[in-house]
Amino acid sequence: MNKEDIFALVARHVCEVIPELEGYAFKPSERLADLGANSVDRAEIVALTMEALSLQVPRVELFGAKNIGELVDVLYEKLRSA
Repeated sequence: MNKEDIFALVARHVCEVIPELEGYAFKPSERLADLGANSVDRAEIVALTMEALSLQVPRVELFGAKNIGELVDVLYEKLRSA
């Protein structure tokens, strides 16, 4: 799975958690909080994405991601090293 696939997966899960963003054109530089995701929403988006990728990563390792693109980068690297 490449970064584009992971980005699409994150975007799909954002739309599941925040249905009003359905059809929105997500950009890697956007922050989930700026899209209206509260802390519970963000945790659910990350959990759904990690489950879809069959990844188990301590949440603290994802803490530094400042936007969707950085989250995708971290998940991609964790997936490659798994």
